[in-house]
Amino acid sequence: MPVFNILIFLGGLILLVKGSELFVLTSSWIARRFGVSEFVIGLTLVSVGTSVPELASSLTASFQQASGIVMGNILGSNIANIGLIASTAALLTNVRTEEVMLRRDGYIMLFSSFLLFLFMLDFEISRLEALIFILFYIAYILFLLDKVKRHEEEIYFKDFMVYFLKFEYLFDLKSKIKPQIQEYVKGKRSPGDTKKGTRKNGKRTQKKNGSESETEMRTKNGPVAELGIESKTEREYEDIDVDITAENLSEASLLIEFFKLIASGAAIIIGAKYFIEQAIFFALILEVPETLIGISLVAVGTSVPELMVTVSAVRSNYAGIALGNVIGSNIANILLILGCSGLVSPITTTSLSTYYIAPFMLIMSFLLLLFIRTGWKVKRLEGLILLLLYLGFMILIFRLG
Repeated sequence: MPVFNILIFLGGLILLVKGSELFVLTSSWIARRFGVSEFVIGLTLVSVGTSVPELASSLTASFQQASGIVMGNILGSNIANIGLIASTAALLTNVRTEEVMLRRDGYIMLFSSFLLFLFMLDFEISRLEALIFILFYIAYILFLLDKVKRHEEEIYFKDFMVYFLKFEYLFDLKSKIKPQIQEYVKGKRSPGDTKKGTRKNGKRTQKKNGSESETEMRTKNGPVAELGIESKTEREYEDIDVDITAENLSEASLLIEFFKLIASGAAIIIGAKYFIEQAIFFALILEVPETLIGISLVAVGTSVPELMVTVSAVRSNYAGIALGNVIGSNIANILLILGCSGLVSPITTTSLSTYYIAPFMLIMSFLLLLFIRTGWKVKRLEGLILLLLYLGFMILIFRLG
């Protein structure tokens, strides 16, 4: 196995992961700088932050017609999130959970997994089925950001299904975006008017008090300044100087962030390209199906951000957040990432992924929810069971492949 290809594979993975992290952070900063609402930022960036590597690699594989890589990546990432990441969190500490995590997000994850299995039975994910996934994901995000926040009582899975079937998310999306656009346009005009007024006032002050201004500027660093005596004119000039400096710094910072955005985007594209190319290369040289490469190398590699978030959350005594990240990532992998990949090109599935990998994903999802239900925490023993199941399944699936 060529060492050069291994280095390219690892280099592409590093570019993909690090570029994704920088892209999300920079995009959020720029969005806030232009007055984009937290709603839109959460909808488009933060909600898929740790899933950007899976999204980039799956889209790249979809453009290259590598359906095995796409399906292996999605199924393998979901299984790894439960059998590797959630189990790691449980082994480090007993992960406490809440009932709403099971009855809302947990059931939505299980529903998404079951829906994917149904769509795979004809050995293809069509563009229509991919569109259904995306609609479910949009509805899920709007459901969390609107319905769950607005109601004081707990909102569960059945409420989400009613919300989706009644198309309430379409009305919520319209009601959210339109006022934000109007507010942004209004806010964009206001600063310009203020700046013009400031400049005009500054010019008038300078002309009217020309001699006084010159005197004050001459004595700015002299005895008058040492005594702490300031005239009104001097304060006005200092205010104007501060405003201009702040504005220039802001523009410079914005330019730097745009360069970061371009650089991170390039890193994601280049990293995903070489990462997937080398994954396909390994599949050919090892004479194994693309699905196996997708479920192992690609899936585990793109799950690195989730693993980092999990370990960090557990160390900070926020293990529940880590488990929520696993459930949310599994939902995003199926509904958003597979949906986008399926829109690019219909995804064909194999008997291996349909009859073995997808059912095992369903079993792992059900087991996780069952463990959550027992005492509302995932114990160390249960984490060990999930990890052993994951390792045993990976060994078995490679023998079958």
